[in-house]
Amino acid sequence: MTTNQLWNKYNGEAYFFILKKVKNKEGANDILQNSFFKIHQKLHQVRDDEKIKAWVFQIIRNEIANFFNRESKYVEDFSSLTAENPNDYERFCCFERFINELPQNYQEVIELVYIQGEKQQEAAVKLDISLANVKARIRRAKAILKQNFKDCCKFELNPDGELMGTANCAYCETEKTVHQSSEDS
Repeated sequence: MTTNQLWNKYNGEAYFFILKKVKNKEGANDILQNSFFKIHQKLHQVRDDEKIKAWVFQIIRNEIANFFNRESKYVEDFSSLTAENPNDYERFCCFERFINELPQNYQEVIELVYIQGEKQQEAAVKLDISLANVKARIRRAKAILKQNFKDCCKFELNPDGELMGTANCAYCETEKTVHQSSEDS
């Protein structure tokens, strides 16, 4: 296998695996890039293609450990921090609403796996359903969420089914107008 084939096959799964561990998009991107750089450098050492996924994820786990070791040595100067721009949240204002509008059985699975960081198998045990059922509910919930973002916020889907573009949401604009009107009163 080539590095490009491994990237195409595992990058999405690897990214979400990393994100669940570090809960930081920038850190997850750095770890993913570093991991695939090391994979590229050491790919010639792989002797058994059947074990390549385990090998890839072991490199990723090592990079996650390296990330946390580096982070623990860094002490941030909190005196220079400023409050986050509240307008940054507005880009995602519909996300919470869409999650809350999901049918209860889909909402539970999404919250357990993506918000609380549970593994799918752990979610299956907690909800007393099969792993296949958890995966199906996640797949259906994602389809609903994508459709909601498409319909409400006017995002588009690329050929891989991922959301693209920027929000052009009538709901958000209405909420801003209502909020601004009440502040002006």
